[in-house]
Order: sequence, then C-alpha cells, then structure tokens
Amino acid sequence: MAKQGKIWLVGAGPGDPELLTLRAARLIAGAELIVHDGLVDPDILLLAPRSARLISVAKARARHTMPQHEIDALLIRHARAGRQVVRLKGGDPFIFGRGGEEVEAARAAGIPVEVVPGISAANGAAAAARIALTHRDAASVVSFVAGQCKPVLSDAAGGVEGGLAEQDWAGLAGKGRTLVIYMGVATAGRIAEKLMADGLAPDMPVAVIENGARPAMRVLRGLLAGLPDLIEAERVVSPALIVIGEVTARENAAVAAFAQETPARAATCES
Repeated sequence: MAKQGKIWLVGAGPGDPELLTLRAARLIAGAELIVHDGLVDPDILLLAPRSARLISVAKARARHTMPQHEIDALLIRHARAGRQVVRLKGGDPFIFGRGGEEVEAARAAGIPVEVVPGISAANGAAAAARIALTHRDAASVVSFVAGQCKPVLSDAAGGVEGGLAEQDWAGLAGKGRTLVIYMGVATAGRIAEKLMADGLAPDMPVAVIENGARPAMRVLRGLLAGLPDLIEAERVVSPALIVIGEVTARENAAVAAFAQETPARAATCES
C-alpha cells in the first residue's frame, strides 16, 4: 500500500526561532520536504535536518517566483507522492498567509491537511516593540489590513495593488482603535492620504516596525501626515508593519513620566 502523504501548514512566527511553537519546531526538525516563504528567517531553516529538501517560493513586490496556483500544485504533487510536506509560512498561515487558499486546494484534491498556527507578525512585532495593540486607556479594537491587495487578474499579471483604492478605511482607525497594516511600505503615501480624507487626524501617532522580533529590528515613530516621509527618509524595507493609533505613543509617554519621576533609574534603562 502506498504511503499516505499529508500537507502541514506551519506558522514560523515573526522570525525569532525561539518564538516557534513546540509543534512547529518538531515538524521542521523531522521534515523531509519544506516549502517555505521568503519571510521565513534563515535561522529557522537551519533547524531542518540536512537530508531535508528545501524549496523556496519567495514572493516580492510585483515579482513572484511562483504564482499561487503553481504553489498549490507543487504541494499537492509531493503529497500525492507520499511525502509529508511542511508548508512553512512567516507569521501565522491564516493571517495574510494565503493559508486558506492552500487548505481549500488540498481538500479539493483529497489531500489531508493540518494547520499549525504561529505567532502572527503583528503580535510578535508589536510585543518586541513594546506596543500593546489593545490598552484599556487607548484601544479596545484592533484591525489588520493588507496594504497591497489581491490583483484583479492573477499573480502572473504582476499587479499587487488591485483594490487598494477601493479599500474601505472608514472606522478602521481613530480614537479607541488600533490599525495594523501588513505589506504597506510601498503604498504608505496613498494609505495615509485615504485615512486623512476619511477623517483621521493628521497628528494621529504611528509606528513603523521593521524586521520585528529579529536582531535588526527598528521601531520608527511619527505622525500619520508624515508617514510616507518617515518611510522614505529612513529607507524602510520589508518585512515591516505599520501601526496606527494612540497605543504607539504610550511607551514614549510612559518612559518620559518614568524619567521625570526617577531620572537616575530611567537613564540606566535607556542605555
């Protein structure tokens, strides 16, 4: 009887290997085939056995090495050959990871599939930056939005911004709300303009988290009106998240208050 293949959709978390779930680490360490995204940190791939075959299906803006339908076909082909396929994705498979599409493709092909959740990029990056996405004094609602939308035609068409202008931003940000934007570096100017046109104050605090939860992490803070200039001046590159809301300013306020009350201790903390 032929060996039964299976697809495991595994969340690799925001980048730090120590933030993997135990189950994800176990599957990677025992994998025979790993199909991974470009955002998976190289240190995580080092956890795979030397005998494992690694296939990169990295995507870049307007340049996909492999369209999604071909990735689906690749996973199904190897599973049908009896392999245990680890589909490794940055963050969580079901938050802008196209995990839902790959589950649907596997089920349609009659292939067993299981999802192993990971710490999302938003949760991991915000925690590393000490930004509480919810706070009793600042935000009780969090929204996740993709700054680049699914193209109107297909991946092969090269479009990545289809639908951005039609995105309904009303109510996603403002008092008592936090907005987290994935894949928004290239379209930050248009996003900021649309948010302000929809009524969001130009002086709403924002933060840009580059390489969240990784050694090279940077946290840049500013105001909504200056968001595109901040990204350009600091030469921000992906992976990066944009967080919009009053929660992004709370740590600065807390540090300032702490420094005023106990300057000696605060100086030590900031060194």
